[in-house]
Amino acid sequence: MTDRILALIDSSPYAESVCRHAAWIARRLGTGIDLVHVIPKDAAGGSDDYTGTLRLGARTALLQKLAAIDAERAKLAKDRGQALLEDARAVLDQDGIADVREKLRQGELVEAVAELEREARAVVIGKRGEGRSEQFAHLGANLERILRSVTVPVLVASRSFQPISSALIAFDGSESADHAVDRMAQGPVFRGLDLTLTHVGTDNAEIRGKLEAAQAKLAAAGLETRVEILAGDPAATLGQRVAEANTSLLVMGAYGHSRIRSLIIGSTPTAMIRACRIPVLVFR
Repeated sequence: MTDRILALIDSSPYAESVCRHAAWIARRLGTGIDLVHVIPKDAAGGSDDYTGTLRLGARTALLQKLAAIDAERAKLAKDRGQALLEDARAVLDQDGIADVREKLRQGELVEAVAELEREARAVVIGKRGEGRSEQFAHLGANLERILRSVTVPVLVASRSFQPISSALIAFDGSESADHAVDRMAQGPVFRGLDLTLTHVGTDNAEIRGKLEAAQAKLAAAGLETRVEILAGDPAATLGQRVAEANTSLLVMGAYGHSRIRSLIIGSTPTAMIRACRIPVLVFR
């Protein structure tokens, strides 16, 4: 694995925010960014077949016209993708990121990410893709599939970038939550941020012990944190807490033994996204 940040770009309103969130991570890690745009297969050809009832000569003429249309569609899709990448590079230039590579792919986004993540430290993607920006109740299928499949952390960018000065760590005591804390302690991304370890659920000796252990691990890495235990529904309570504290970033493990798992990777992955209008960093 090399230290690259994989920024997934499309034409949605989230593209600029993806670039700025990727730049924030890259500056803290001292690494470069790979800008990636994937052209869907259906955007690069595949006209419907209208030739079934035509005579041979007419069918041949129509097939030639359809082939020319497909070739033009493929060219336009490629030109459009390259323009999106150039615009994204301009945003990164403004943010002082010089080490940028542009990658234009065709096919399935999830397959492209699976190939490219071998060189990635993290993936940055918008909460919604093309055609989804106004459908707040829905989360793109590509995002859910990426959260399920990748092995590196995924930063789900909010619609606009705001300077990140604080982070709330949703901690349920699971192995995945411990792994998130381990990863936070290993690098410089969270240094200088105002950090809070938050558990939503039952207050007992076991969870307090786990919270104290996580807090000590972060402290040993120079990351000072507060600890809090809140009652209530995880999605609603975390969303309310994030808003009240004016938190910049929500950090979660991808899997857990509480209801938090279903909020991100389960059957209702939109719950946490609806509750929190800030970027969400998911550790695998």
